[in-house]
Amino acid sequence: MAQIKVINEKCIGCGACVTACAYGAITMENNIAVIDETKCTYCGACVEACPVEAIELTRDREAKVDLSAYKGVWVFAEQREGAIQSVVYELLGAGKKLADERKSELCAVLIGTGVEAAAKGLFERGADKVYIAEHAGLGQYLDEPYARILAKMIRQYKPEIVLTGATTIGRSLIPRVAVELRTGLTADCTGLAIDPEKGHLLQTRPAFGGNIMATIRCENYRPQMATVRHKVMDEAPVQAGRSGGLIRVPVTDADAASRTRILETVKEAEETVNIAEADVIVAGGRGMKSPENFGILKDLAKVLNGAVGASRAAVDAGWISLSHQVGQTGKTVKPKIYFAAGISGAIQHLVGMSSSDMIVAINKNPDAPIFHVASYGLVGDLFEIMPLLTKRFKEILKR
Repeated sequence: MAQIKVINEKCIGCGACVTACAYGAITMENNIAVIDETKCTYCGACVEACPVEAIELTRDREAKVDLSAYKGVWVFAEQREGAIQSVVYELLGAGKKLADERKSELCAVLIGTGVEAAAKGLFERGADKVYIAEHAGLGQYLDEPYARILAKMIRQYKPEIVLTGATTIGRSLIPRVAVELRTGLTADCTGLAIDPEKGHLLQTRPAFGGNIMATIRCENYRPQMATVRHKVMDEAPVQAGRSGGLIRVPVTDADAASRTRILETVKEAEETVNIAEADVIVAGGRGMKSPENFGILKDLAKVLNGAVGASRAAVDAGWISLSHQVGQTGKTVKPKIYFAAGISGAIQHLVGMSSSDMIVAINKNPDAPIFHVASYGLVGDLFEIMPLLTKRFKEILKR
């Protein structure tokens, strides 16, 4: 914890601290600075700005965390309208390995309204326990109540490791929880392991545009928290009929309260499959030249019951919506076949699709980096090659 105070005898009413405070926590009253501690974040900017040292900031030495009090691996079971998102099954697969190494339990956490029925599928994917927090006010995801409830559960049950998907919801939820619990968080992990010597979670993620892989430890605080990219880990296998312990966590109206509310949800109309779930993706980049030309890719995707993807260059050009973007700033995918048409192969794009089972690259530049990761490479004009591929697949699939 921290404390801050103004030494009235020293304050000269210059207002330098007011200007320095980015949170509007300081006002001047009778030429004396007054700090509103409900707004103050104790960042220390005002202390540095004060020319006469009239502001004092003290921080209490934090008590050492008893690491032995924390046990178990938790997976936040993200759900939308009661349907568990597939990234959760990937996390359960990875979490099971971590739990086995730590000789602890693998648990899932469900928050929402009427979600208890989804617990069966979590047990069958390896969860030993499922914690359920239900309330009428939790039907749709909202940052405040979900973070408040999850943090409260973690304080009570003390898991050693907490994992969530690096999804829109996961990236919004878990940072709030980490701040509330004053612990570390590693975002967008592509690898998880246990340090064989000290037992800490080793969290690996791309850094510097994917040019290096950084492994991060949280050695002094608990729980150890990470978001994990979709489609970089294998799903936990289904064990039909498997069951486990169900723990219902009480939720009060105060727990479910939120200062915001959802007025309307607008779903994007998609002609093809969601790229995060697709077995086949036909993606285009700068070489597509115009938004109209993406029709060529849609034709092939329709024939193969696949999805249309895109590089950041194509999205930034306004040729296709952000939901189709593959790469470091888009979605990570792992289809059985990935067609890359007119995509040069920048490292930021490769980070999001290089784990595909098969990569077919179509590019007129024989030296394009995409060919270094491609299973098959076609050098030529994509506007000639793609229609021929579509025609041939149609013929084969009719047999």
